[in-house]
Formats: sequence, C-alpha cells, structure tokens
Amino acid sequence: MHLALDDGFRLYYEVHGPPIGAAGVATPVVLAHGAGGNAMSWWQQVPALADRYPVITFDHRAFGRSQDLEDGPGRIAFGSDLRQLLDHLGVGRVHFVGHSMGGRTAFGLLSRDPDRVVSLTYSGTNGGCLDDRYRDLKTRLESEGVLAGSLIQRALADSFPAESPEMHYLYGRIRGINPSRSSDFLKPTGRMVNYRGSTAQRLVDSGLPILWLVGEHDRVVHRDLIAISHELTPGSRFHVVRGAGHSAYFERPDEWNRTVRGFLDEVEDGRRD
Repeated sequence: MHLALDDGFRLYYEVHGPPIGAAGVATPVVLAHGAGGNAMSWWQQVPALADRYPVITFDHRAFGRSQDLEDGPGRIAFGSDLRQLLDHLGVGRVHFVGHSMGGRTAFGLLSRDPDRVVSLTYSGTNGGCLDDRYRDLKTRLESEGVLAGSLIQRALADSFPAESPEMHYLYGRIRGINPSRSSDFLKPTGRMVNYRGSTAQRLVDSGLPILWLVGEHDRVVHRDLIAISHELTPGSRFHVVRGAGHSAYFERPDEWNRTVRGFLDEVEDGRRD
C-alpha cells in the first residue's frame, strides 16, 4: 500500500500480523531496512514475529517502491516519513528494529517523538552511538583494509555466495528493485559533515531496552565497533550472529530471529506485568 504524504511523496508500506490496537494485541514492531534493501528484505523476519506482533515494513524514501520526488528531501525525511505513517496507522508506541541505514530512522523517531519508542534493536549499525575509541578503532580497521571494498562487496560474508548461491541471487534481486540514487545519498551534509557528537547520552537517558546485533564477519560495521556502542549504553544487550556478515538478518535468519524475538518478548511481557 502507499501513503500519500503532504509533499506529494508516496510511501510504500505493509502491515502483517494481528490487527493494530485490538484488545490483547502486542505492541507493533517496525522493521526499517538498510541501504541495500527495502521492505522485501524482511521476508524471513515477518513470519517469525507476526504470530504475536503487528509488523510494519516500509520502503524508505528513494528505496523500493517509495520513489522520491525530484529534488526531494531524501534521507533527512526518513524520521518524519515514519512518524506520519505511524499516525496514519493509529500506532501509539512501537518496538523499533533498524538494520544498518535503518538506525538513522530510529534516531529520527526517537529524537522527535521519544515517547513513541518502547525498545530499540540495532542490527549492523551503531545508531550514532560512538566515541573517540570507536573513531580510532574504525580508522585503524580502515588502514588495515578490514573495511575495504564497496558496500555491495561487503554486504554479505565472503563465504555466503558459495554456501547459498540461491539466497545470494535472491539478495541481489531484492536489492535490484531499488531506484537509482546519487552516490552521495547517505553522506553527511551541512553541519553534519564534521560532526563529532554521539547519541550515547540520549540513548542512556531514554532508559529504553536496547539490543545490539552484529554479524561475526561484518566488514561494514565491525563487531568490535558495535561492542563499543554496547559499552556506551550500560544495561543494553549485545549479540554476535555467528558466521554472518553485514546482512545477518538475511544470512543467518534463525539465529537473528531467535535473538530479536526473545528480546522483544521479554520487553513486551515486562510491560504487561
């Protein structure tokens, strides 16, 4: 389905599972995809969650079936787009699950509408939660070539194409429905170019339950980097998905789903006590 927003942009979305707002129904889960995907990327996650939770998937602006406007705002509208979608669906609060680029949308929602978030799951993303240790380690990893290569080359574990050629093909086909974008679409602009701040304190102050997930062989956001984000948010959870690269949700869905579902159930059950 498409939601027509005020600026004429049409946001593609889907809702699966029990009806939102019905008596006894759990808090909805939002799944926000990364730069290599779209709503279709979550085909292995929706069935693992939708027996209990209403699950909302969507194509970020300029991805999938959400064609951006000419000279549109692009990524800076991610948070606003999601808020308008939740308003349209009558959703008060959500469990937010963001992969990679989707972590930006999480903070866009949290910073503007903090009471709307019940829990945060960050997959393959630091969510802007970093410090000088993180920056120094990233610089070292880059200099050593650990993070070398294009995003496409680093999206999956090196062994994945040979291990699962059919799934590797499907991954490419899902990515292939995304419209073309400028190469600098996700690069910082304006005052964010030299920004050295962090979301760490905001996340700590929020008191939200947080789960950090990262693939064992992630070469986009190395597991040791996400470990620092975890350390910066005392009380958060941290899980390394064995054998997976950056797209752990796609490469090792059983372990990824089990970890996320367990976290969500614990948070949801705690709210109902």
